[in-house]
Amino acid sequence: MTSTRTDAAEIGAALLRLRRTTGLPVAFGGLIEAGGRQMRIQQLSGTATASLRALVVSLGNGLGGKALARTRPCAVTDYRASRQISHEYDEAVRQEGLHAVLAVPVVVRRRVRGVLYGALRAAQPLGDRTLGAAVAAARDVEQALVVQDEARSLLTSSGATRGDPDGARAAAWEQVREAHGALRALAPRITDPGLRAELLAACGLLTGGADNGRRPEAGLTAREVDVLGCLASGATNAAVAERLGLRPETVKSYLRSTMRKLGASTRGEAVVAARRAGYLP
Repeated sequence: MTSTRTDAAEIGAALLRLRRTTGLPVAFGGLIEAGGRQMRIQQLSGTATASLRALVVSLGNGLGGKALARTRPCAVTDYRASRQISHEYDEAVRQEGLHAVLAVPVVVRRRVRGVLYGALRAAQPLGDRTLGAAVAAARDVEQALVVQDEARSLLTSSGATRGDPDGARAAAWEQVREAHGALRALAPRITDPGLRAELLAACGLLTGGADNGRRPEAGLTAREVDVLGCLASGATNAAVAERLGLRPETVKSYLRSTMRKLGASTRGEAVVAARRAGYLP
């Protein structure tokens, strides 16, 4: 998977959610470039001009640069009149006709990966509700980027295990199995169908089974595989329910169905059978 392409796709989807949930007419955002000292605005939603497209924002400069430096949301009622920020980008903001602007950093594992902006063409305060909705959109992006990072890690681990001739192979495969379960649990939360399919395909590179589109004889559903993947990492029914957003009774129901299909009498037997059938790594 290409990091820049998939990250940018998540930023674009988040901007649409930001506008929908906040009612702000304009949203834009971008990703941190190599070196981590500047961000390029790549995605625009609701803009009337191209003045902001490809604008490079340096750490500490303007509203977005301030959000980058502080790793927390920032907002101004009137961008060009504000004394809280520097004004390197006033001309681009003027051309777009923006006044009230908020900037929310996207932070993954303590590292800023991008910034989401929302804006009004009027000078008026942006309330806590609006800021909260913008922060929620950024959290969605952060979660998606964690999934992508795990997928890349999973693929790297897969390559490492195939070339490992000694006892470290078993330990590495355990890590791969844990990552597989985590990715399967997170995949349903990804709103972009293309990205979700990419993620499941990455899982399939390890299993060689259902994730790759092949239908093993047992005929497990995707959700049954998700439950088994979590159980395989040692999670309790309650922990599986929390991870997958299900009720504990629903997890038990999936487990009973899975055991019946696999001809297993215990969850351990079910996990082993699922691995032999190609559902789990």
